Order: sequence, then structure tokens, then C-alpha cells
Amino acid sequence: MSEPSLSPGLYIVATPIGNLGDITKRAADVLARCDGIACEDTRVTQKLIRHLGVSKPLWRYDDHSAPNDRARLIASMQDRAVALVSDAGMPLVSDPGFRLVREAREAGVPVTVLPGANAPLTALALSGLPNDRFLFAGFLPPKEKARADVLEELGRVQSTLIFFDTAPRLAKSLAAIAKVLPGREVAVARELTKMFEECRRGSPEDLLAHYEAHPPKGEIVLLVGPPPEQEHDVHDADAMLRELLETEKPSQAAAQVAKLTGLDRKALYARAMELKSQ
Repeated sequence: MSEPSLSPGLYIVATPIGNLGDITKRAADVLARCDGIACEDTRVTQKLIRHLGVSKPLWRYDDHSAPNDRARLIASMQDRAVALVSDAGMPLVSDPGFRLVREAREAGVPVTVLPGANAPLTALALSGLPNDRFLFAGFLPPKEKARADVLEELGRVQSTLIFFDTAPRLAKSLAAIAKVLPGREVAVARELTKMFEECRRGSPEDLLAHYEAHPPKGEIVLLVGPPPEQEHDVHDADAMLRELLETEKPSQAAAQVAKLTGLDRKALYARAMELKSQ
């Protein structure tokens, strides 16, 4: 007896990040019963569904898909069940799927999410870095200044930072972290769930030396530990503001003290204005 067909709509399906055994029963069931699959790379998805013993129409959907392609895909969901997958892991994590989901919802298309494998969370659990607060920020920019600017901006956040990276750019990323965020603990997780899975934790300098001597391969998740907790009372901040106000505007003084202490910039600006008026 054949399985009943799925209700029309969009099904967001997480796929394995390396080990095909990590596909969930629910994901396998939806991929077997859907009417078609939207995917980044048809060759990659073909390997997965062949492993599941499934044959389905595959429609390419990625960063380069035109709005008309998205509109046709959404139109097909009115009477067909369409699964959305990425090459690996959870769709919509650093890929363009959010546009499809947003427009599908606006068109009244039912959207269902099937959770599963996720590289950032797998790396976080494996790294041993603090996990009570974390921030996933996709790929670091490839250009040196933009990369440093992002690290400086996010480095003030009291959270473990999670980035995707590539093997050819890892050394530059580690060097940038050593320069912009000295003293931070860093972890490099690569080939997650695969035979040669590896997770190394240490200083950016030590990890840079290791990977310069042993060039990495495979997909990489790069994690940066949170800044050390610093306690600054009102008197500390006032002293810094008073000194800076001798040469800086209140907004500039507040920005510098916020960067040094992690205190709220708006509150520091209000206090700087008070001090300046005294």
C-alpha cells in the first residue's frame, strides 16, 4: 500500500552535514513523499536521495536564482509538496532560503520545518567553549580590513562567536583574531561527523602555527570565546569619561569607554553630558 501524499506546501528539510546516517526518519519520509525538491546543487542532493532509495524531480534554487524562478516555485506549492534542502545541514543558515520562506508565507503557502543536523551547533557542543550565549555570524569577509572591522564589532559581544570558514582562508582568519582580539580562546572544528573529524582549541597564535604546518582540508567552523568578564563600577567610568572629555566630544568619549568597559554606550553618553555640564 502506497504512502498517502503530503499536503501541498513548503517543507524545510535539514540534511546530514557529513554522515548520511544522521538523516532523520521524518526527513527521509518527507523526501520520499514530496512532489519535488528545491536544492542548491542537484548533484549533491541526488547522492542523498539515491542513498535513501528515492527518485524525485530536483529544482535548483540558490543565490543566483531569479525572482521569477522563486515565483514559479511558490506557485507550484499551491497544489504540490515541495521540499527545500541545502547541500548540508539546516536550510536558511547562511543561504538564501529566507526569501523563499518569506514570500511563500506572504502567498499563504503552509510552511513546515523539519529540524536536524546543524554545523554551528555541532561545533559549539564539541568545542568546550561557553555555550550559554552564542552568536552565529556566517562567513568572515575575505578582505583584510572588512574582516578586522567585523571582528572588532562583534568582539564586544559577551558571547561565543561562531563563523563558517574555508581551508584556504583559515590562516588569515586566525591571524586577524590574534591581532584584533588578543587573548581570546579559539576553536577550529572541521570535517564534522566525518571520518577525519577534528576540533582543536587554543590561542589563535598556537592554532595558526599548527595549521600553517598542517594545512587543513574540508569544511570549517571557527569559534571565538567571549571576552573576559571585567567589572567596572560607576566611579571607573566617570574617571575615564572625565579624562576623555578634556580632549573629546561626549559622544566620542562615551564610545571609547563603552568599548573599554562593555558598559551601555547610551547611558555613558548621558553621563558624559552630565559631567560636561558640571
